[in-house]
Amino acid sequence: MRKDVFGLIYAGEENMNLRELVNKRSVGALPIGGRYRAIDFVLSNMVNSGIRNIGVIPRVNYHSLMDHLGSGKEWDLNRKNDGLFLIPPYDNRDNAGSYRGLIDTLKGANSFIRHAQQKYCLLSGSHTIYNDTYREMFDYHLSTGADVTVMYNIPSHGFIGVDNEKDICLEMDSTGRVLDMKVHGTTGAYDKVGMSIYMVRKDLLQYLVDDANSRGKTSFAADVLMNNLGSLKVYGFEHKGYVGRLRSAASFYNVNMDLLNPDIQNALFRTGNNIYTKIKDEAPTKYGSEAKVSNSLIGSGCVIDGVVENSIIFRDVTIAKGTVVKNSIIMQSSEIYNDSRLENTILDKQVTVRPNSILAGSREYPVIIPKGANV
Repeated sequence: MRKDVFGLIYAGEENMNLRELVNKRSVGALPIGGRYRAIDFVLSNMVNSGIRNIGVIPRVNYHSLMDHLGSGKEWDLNRKNDGLFLIPPYDNRDNAGSYRGLIDTLKGANSFIRHAQQKYCLLSGSHTIYNDTYREMFDYHLSTGADVTVMYNIPSHGFIGVDNEKDICLEMDSTGRVLDMKVHGTTGAYDKVGMSIYMVRKDLLQYLVDDANSRGKTSFAADVLMNNLGSLKVYGFEHKGYVGRLRSAASFYNVNMDLLNPDIQNALFRTGNNIYTKIKDEAPTKYGSEAKVSNSLIGSGCVIDGVVENSIIFRDVTIAKGTVVKNSIIMQSSEIYNDSRLENTILDKQVTVRPNSILAGSREYPVIIPKGANV
């Protein structure tokens, strides 16, 4: 597979339901689980599959994403041949300054696609959290003779994904061929939910993108796949493990909270396939004499003097004496002063919470404090 497939990650998904979380970053750069970014999962999955030629297409607010990925060293992609490539979102006069959908994005990445030496493309978004390799999917794609293979999961089986209403669901026959596609959550929707991951031959992808672009079409799923199921052989391949989708502030909150579940930790981090991320060397976390921590993930470099329950605490966070943090996500370099109480709250990076503050939301609608705020 290593010599036959290159990866293409669209890291420019936009979703206003993520609210303040994406004001200054792309979806792929969203922090996950105390030390990771969302893009780490699909990027690591590709590397674990033996793919060594990977292009990442950002769109807006991508400074933090570029800083995180760097040269690709942590994923062993800083190499002489192939490696990690950050593809400018508007690199030719055909689509300069415009964006209508994934077709525009792929058109802008045409130069990278054309020069790739591999025969097949694995196309993916960056908003889906899961751990899998694509070797079996690739073998399945070849054995069925598919034009396009779509990875999907069944949320009612095992772990349940969240906020899938904007994903595409599939109806398949007994051979695995896709007969129909609908938007998940609509009337008559099917139980097999696509994960925005597609295996397709490179020359076919180029043709489909050029044809769609010439007809003013913009959506890869709706305009290319849904409208051409009769002429294209589209097959589905099931991923059977945990899947989290970053589709809203509530889903971001729930995906992070999921990581406190040992079964989901095992499904993501103890499969034998590592999830890689940018390494930061910091001192261990310091716990004060009055600190109490239960069922939480704590990053390095923190100072904990208060109470932390069922929470995700990123690197270099300070929680002062008398403060209680429950069911919350506290991002990097935030500081919470004494005698405050936070519950069902998301603090973005570098937030300062003054003494005696109370911030409380709900699991369905958590309180979000934007980056750098002082509350």
